Amino acid sequence: MSLSNRFICAIIIALSLAASGCQSAYYKTMESFGYHKRDILVSNVEKARESQEEASEQFKSALEKFSALTGFHGGDLQEIYERLNDEYERSEAAASDVKKRINAVEQVGNDLFEEWNDELAQYTSSKLRNESRVKLSKTKSKFKRLVAAMRKAEKKIDPVLNVFLDNVLYLKHNLNAQAISSLKSELDSLEGDIGRLVKEMQVSIAEADAFIKELKKN
Repeated sequence: MSLSNRFICAIIIALSLAASGCQSAYYKTMESFGYHKRDILVSNVEKARESQEEASEQFKSALEKFSALTGFHGGDLQEIYERLNDEYERSEAAASDVKKRINAVEQVGNDLFEEWNDELAQYTSSKLRNESRVKLSKTKSKFKRLVAAMRKAEKKIDPVLNVFLDNVLYLKHNLNAQAISSLKSELDSLEGDIGRLVKEMQVSIAEADAFIKELKKN
């Protein structure tokens, strides 16, 4: 088996271990290929940032479809319902991915800082130990700010999904022009909720960029 194939197999095994909750085995496998917790954290933050960017675009797309629906002037109502339901399901999947990515960032970050703190006791040089302690404190502070921004954005997801679900369910059992007309009252509220969600995600994405830059610099 070639080196590249062995690496791919190792990554698959490592991901399987992580999915099953065997974090220590996962880290050990990744470290055998030169990927330490810091590298994994950078990768996870990048993936979380990308998932938020994709979710932002998906929610904006869903809002466009919902807005178009409220301007209904005739057509196949079943087809319109199915289109809106597809947007809801895509939004739900995007939201689930965002939450999963944030959890992965927080877990690896906490594991990294725990390891870093434990290793302070191994220094024989008090100067280097103090320098490392200061760097740990600063990096941990930036990480807490990043996670707080991610969690703040995450909290705004479910209210948006709930509005989408309510309207999809309502439309499902009321496929008529009058039902669509009644959904117009939800539009302003939904636009505001999605606007705030996208704004918070942009803040979170900016924090992710800053954190990645800081880790790579160090």
